[in-house]
Order: sequence, then C-alpha cells, then structure tokens
Amino acid sequence: MKNRRATKFIYRIWKEWRRTIFFIVFVLIPVKSSLADWNWVPTGSMNPTIMEGDLVYVDKMAYDLRFPLTFYRLAKWSNPKRGDIVICFSPQDQTRLVKRVIAVPGDTIEMKRNALFLNGRSATYRTIDSKYTKYLPLELKKRSILAMESLDGSTHAVMSTPSSRAMRDFGPITVPPDKYFVMGDNRDSSKDSRYFGFVERKVIVGKAKAVLLSFDITDKYQPRLKRFFASLK
Repeated sequence: MKNRRATKFIYRIWKEWRRTIFFIVFVLIPVKSSLADWNWVPTGSMNPTIMEGDLVYVDKMAYDLRFPLTFYRLAKWSNPKRGDIVICFSPQDQTRLVKRVIAVPGDTIEMKRNALFLNGRSATYRTIDSKYTKYLPLELKKRSILAMESLDGSTHAVMSTPSSRAMRDFGPITVPPDKYFVMGDNRDSSKDSRYFGFVERKVIVGKAKAVLLSFDITDKYQPRLKRFFASLK
C-alpha cells in the first residue's frame, strides 16, 4: 500500500514538473556549461576591479566551444590574452577561480617588490581611476595602495596592502607551452599562480565580461547601482 502511494506521489510530481526538469537538464545546464554563465563573487581577490557581491557575466564561448560539463573542446577559435579576466580551475584543489591573465606561453614574468616585469620590461603605474574606489570600504582604502597598472598594452586597476603578509617577489620564470600565469588584482590577498603554479589552457573555461548586478555583502546587501551592467576591463 505504501509503495503504491509513493509511486502515485512520484508520478504526480513528475507530471507537474517534467517540463521544468527537461528545461533544466536539456537547456539551462548545457547553456551555462558551454555558452554563457553568471557567477556570484564571494571574495575580494580581484578588488578593486571585481568586488565581493558582484554577479559576473561569463562568456563561455570567448575562446572555444566545449561539450557540456566537460573540458572536452569541440572547436577552438582563440586563446586567452594578457589582461583578460578569465574563469579557471585551480591546479591545486580544482576550485573555480576568477583571475587575470598576466603572462601567456613563452613569456618571462618576474615580480620585484610588488612591481611586475614582463619579458624584461617593467610595468608602469599611475594614479587609479576614481571609479574603482567608489565602493571600497573606507578602512580598506586607508590601509591600501591603489594604482592603474599598464603591462604590455593592458591597463587595469590593482591594489596592495603593505600590512598583509604576501609574496611580493618571485622569478624570473618562463611560462611553458599551453599554460598561463594568472593573478588577482588584489595582489596581497589573492591565491594565484604565485602559489599554485601555472594554469593549463584546458581549465580556462570562459572570460568575465561584465558585472550584471552588485550588492554590498558587508553592509546589509545594499545595491551598488552604478556597478549594474558595468563592463569589466
């Protein structure tokens, strides 16, 4: 008797929800896996470019087309470039990460006192654009150094916190074929290639293009309206 009731219950649920289940399995999951995705960012490793509480749009077709839920590549049309903000998986623990490509295969990268050198040439630094500091907490701004970093034609915001313990010197090291060196823009609060090594091309699965929505998770989820639908660079 109980089995018959359970069977009827399952059948009723299936009848009511089958269209939703089919949509999720055959439309939503393949689209999010292979075409486009969106991710909430829980940490500040990409401050001040991407902030905690940002919902980021990810173009899964920026570099290639993959079979859903796998790393298997069906087609490829480009590779990540220096300065791209990419979605990748950590070679250390397979954690999904948002990081910036700093060096590509064949590049020699070095860091001296938190300043980057690419192929023997130093990055240049200038005063940061005020749009990147608008939503940073005042206490964080007081103890941080913020700047615009230009490296081989790519310019973006970076920050460091002198009071934090971090790796500020390494290299020079040369990036092997089919691998990439990635870092967070928040240089003193980012677990990246300085710690876990190079990232393989196959685990770079998309490019972060824009902030769709943004809420300050440190202040009652207040909306950061000016970050809504903002492009990422």
